Amino acid sequence: MTERLHKRQIASRWVPHGLSEEQKCRRLEIAQQLLHRFREEENKFLQKVVATDEIWIRDFEPELKSQSSEWRGKGSPRPKKFKRAQSNMKQMMIFAYNCKGVITTDRVPSGTTVTAAYYRQFLQKLWRKMHANRPDLLKNGVLILHDNARPNLGKDVRELLDGYSWEVLPHLPYSPDMSPPDFDLFPKLKINMHGVRFSVLEDLSASVTRRVRQLNCSSDLTGIMDLPKHWDAVIRQKGNYIEGL
Repeated sequence: MTERLHKRQIASRWVPHGLSEEQKCRRLEIAQQLLHRFREEENKFLQKVVATDEIWIRDFEPELKSQSSEWRGKGSPRPKKFKRAQSNMKQMMIFAYNCKGVITTDRVPSGTTVTAAYYRQFLQKLWRKMHANRPDLLKNGVLILHDNARPNLGKDVRELLDGYSWEVLPHLPYSPDMSPPDFDLFPKLKINMHGVRFSVLEDLSASVTRRVRQLNCSSDLTGIMDLPKHWDAVIRQKGNYIEGL
C-alpha cells in the first residue's frame, strides 16, 4: 500500500461531537464576528473577557502518554501500563479567569448540581472578588464567555448580568476548541495531578488550590490572549474542529 499506492495509515482522532453543517456554519459565523471585533478593539477586547466553566476534579487522573514513556534499548519490549479504575470520589468546581489568571473558584457541595440559582450566586461572588481585587475589570466592562448550559441561560442569571451591565459573548455547544477553560486552564490545572491518587477530598481540593496559586504566579495561562488564533483557525477550517494549537 505504501510503496505502490503511496498511502499511509492514519489513526482516527476523537472529536467532542459530530458537527452538523448548520453547527459548522454557526461556529464559522461566531469566529468571524469575534475576530472582527478583536481587530477593531485589539487587546483591550481580550482584556475584558472573563471565562467561566465547571469541571469534575477526580481522585485519580491517568498518566498522560508522554508521562508514561520510558527510555529503552533497541529491541526492548514496549512497557505496559494497567488501567486503574476511577472511584466515586470527585469534586465539581467552577472557575472564573481572565488574562491575568484565576479570579475565583467554587467547590460545588456533594450531592448538589449547578442550577441557575447556584450559578447566579457564583456570579455574585465573582463580582465581589473583582470589586476587591480586579476593579479595573469592573470599570472597563466585563465580557462573559460561558457555555450554553441551561443554568447559564436562566432568567435570573440573565437579569443579574443585565444589572451588572456584563455582556455575554456568543459561544456554541460542543466547542471546547473555542473555550479557554477547556483548551488552556483545565489541562494546565490537572497537569501535576496525572498519576497521583488522592485518598480524601480535602487533599484533592488542597492540590487544586496550590496549583491555582502556581498558575496565578506564572504567565502560563495564555488561553484568553490566544483566542484570536483559535478564531482564525476555525475560520480556516470552515467551522470544523481545530487541533495542534
